Amino acid sequence: MSDTTPTGTPAWTATILGYPRIGPDRETKKALEALWSGKADLATTEAALAAVRAATVRRLNRLGLPAHDASIPSSFSAYDQVLDAAVAVGAVPERFADLVGEDGRVDLAGYSTIARGRGAQAPLEMTKWFDTNYHYLVPEIGPGTRFRHADDRGVREFAEALADGFLTRPVVVGPVTFLLLAKAADGSPEGFAPISRLDDLLGAYEDLLSAYAAAGAEWVQLDEPGLVSDSATAGVDGLTDLVRAAYDRLGALAGRPRLLVATPYGDAGDHLAALAAVDGLALDLVKGAVPADRSVLAGKTVVGGVVDGHNIWRRDLVRALAALRELEGHAGHVVAGTSTSLLHVPHDVARETALDERLRGWLSFADQKVGEVVLLGRALGDAAAVEAELAASAAALADRLTAPGVVRPQVRERLAALTPDAFGRSDYAVRRAAQDEALDLPALPTTTIGSFPQTTEIRRARAAWSRGELAEAAYEEFLRAEIDRVVQLQEELGLDVLVHGEPERNDMVQYFAEHLDGFAVTQHGWVQSYGSRGVRPPILWGDVTRPAPITVPWSTYTASRTTRPVKGMLTGPVTILAWSFVRDDQPLGDTANQVALALRDEVADLEAAGIGIVQVDEPALRELLPLKTADQAAYLDWSVASFRLATAGAADATQIHTHLCYSEFGEVIEAIDGLDADVTSIEAARSRMEVLTDIAAAGFARGIGPGVYDIHSPRVPSAEEVVGLLRAAVASVPARQVWVNPDCGLKTRGYAETTESLRHLVEAARTVRAELPSAAEPVAAG
Repeated sequence: MSDTTPTGTPAWTATILGYPRIGPDRETKKALEALWSGKADLATTEAALAAVRAATVRRLNRLGLPAHDASIPSSFSAYDQVLDAAVAVGAVPERFADLVGEDGRVDLAGYSTIARGRGAQAPLEMTKWFDTNYHYLVPEIGPGTRFRHADDRGVREFAEALADGFLTRPVVVGPVTFLLLAKAADGSPEGFAPISRLDDLLGAYEDLLSAYAAAGAEWVQLDEPGLVSDSATAGVDGLTDLVRAAYDRLGALAGRPRLLVATPYGDAGDHLAALAAVDGLALDLVKGAVPADRSVLAGKTVVGGVVDGHNIWRRDLVRALAALRELEGHAGHVVAGTSTSLLHVPHDVARETALDERLRGWLSFADQKVGEVVLLGRALGDAAAVEAELAASAAALADRLTAPGVVRPQVRERLAALTPDAFGRSDYAVRRAAQDEALDLPALPTTTIGSFPQTTEIRRARAAWSRGELAEAAYEEFLRAEIDRVVQLQEELGLDVLVHGEPERNDMVQYFAEHLDGFAVTQHGWVQSYGSRGVRPPILWGDVTRPAPITVPWSTYTASRTTRPVKGMLTGPVTILAWSFVRDDQPLGDTANQVALALRDEVADLEAAGIGIVQVDEPALRELLPLKTADQAAYLDWSVASFRLATAGAADATQIHTHLCYSEFGEVIEAIDGLDADVTSIEAARSRMEVLTDIAAAGFARGIGPGVYDIHSPRVPSAEEVVGLLRAAVASVPARQVWVNPDCGLKTRGYAETTESLRHLVEAARTVRAELPSAAEPVAAG
């Protein structure tokens, strides 16, 4: 096998498909939010982002990726990689046309506006990126969208690194995936599909590739995860032929860089054969497999994605090396790599000095994963030279299996003793009658999803308490005062069902992880969720138990401050799994049921304390849905069962709510119905109530709260706008089922916009309530 590429540059031995772009101390977040708040100008912000990019490239070089062979990816984004592609090819919605300069560029302020909206102009819709907790912005493509290589930010960033002495590999969302993930722009003819514009889009990609070549790029990575997802490709006839034609055309481009097509998050199957014209393939060998037809690898550089880019456990390097060996003899050149971009994991486990040392030995964050692929690249050349490192990997895996707490017999015994009636409640009609009598709510009841703004004062108090600078009693007094303020605000606004605002919670998953055995939390383990928003996923490493009630004191205190119904707020088992780094040594369904038992006990304690409404949020239900249709039924069986196990112990009069956001509701509507929650709230505002069609078609019979306020944008919806959304809702769904609520929790918003938006929400509910035929008659509570 040659040690050089056809142009004579050294051949890769290892690479990654992408790296975290938020900065180890969230420098990107701080820079962007300073711009958005007016505390920094464009030049200052651009300089801060450039510093993050430069530091990233240098760090990857220090970790073992060479400076001059394009093994370092240029995968930075100031907000989202799909938005980057949209701006690069000129696919900016007409409502934002004024943000595009005469040279085709969109500056960082305009780019942010497309992502976040302005005034009455809604931002691009946001939804989950395949089976991850990352959110991407959905391109809007119509028959008249004019594609061209419009913005050259990515090319300039490549040139910036080259000037600093690093030949990187630009990473761009591939043209097929870009269109598969897009939605038809408003005003498009019925039945129009963005993928029908593929030929037109390819011209822009040809010009983009030519621009990269002119700047000195030797390789460009085109990410095509759409090829592994059955839902992304559903309804597209002849997709393999479309892929072949597209890449034959790009492959024939004169003077182009070499093309590496990556298919992360699963197995591209038959579509791989359509990529004959490209120079390299990056295969996900964690969720996918070595192709049965090895001839598709012939003559190509093949990146074997054997290191999991989506979880934080140390890899079994012996097994990983064996998988790479399977590629040898079939590929032109084999490279050790990650299965996906490392976007989904934190930067560096070495910074987690507060974690148990034994646990740290089991973990691999982004920097450690770079080390793993570099080690595997060396092993491909000489396994004996890294024998000690391979043995250390095996020892860490063996240690995980025997550590105390990984297996707790009492948890296993309780699960084994469960009977079918532990998963079911009374008939809904019986529950509804009991809840109507207990709650006595009006038509179109108003509520929020749970959290209220996490102010600077709240964060400072929590930080001081965490550092031991604020006594427990003083911190609790502060939290009670914050709850009092939130309750008073909700009563003044006229909301019907109140929440306590969750001031004690740093995160809807981390908070529970801190109170459950079997979890650990990090100090610096930030991962990008969307834009400048980061989360710190907990580490679920052992069997789960609940040592004591978690939310009961705060819910009962809230109930003591008002005469209106109060919701207890829990995070569901699937979401706790989805937004944690979960153990990989047992089936996910078993782990979910362990979490569900802990939540079941919490529901029982809330109920015993007099809390008549309990919301168990499952925003990640759709997120974990396998990308292959054949695998989905088994997932939905255990995920629905775990929710029902958590909630089925509740009495008939206790109203169980659940919440889902950015979840492609229609794809899992049968499963959502199977949850058997009394009320389900869902994202609907940013998509302008598109979900109502699915709800109506499914005959959804229980309470439904299609969100009327998009909390992922700073804009305040007018009362008239919310009235329009509610009228659409009651035109599609019986009014007695409809609840009025925001899309999601209000944690990330400020109080000024939150108060005004909720005032409009309540005003709109009263307006539409008065329009109902029997407005004076109370609606069914669920």
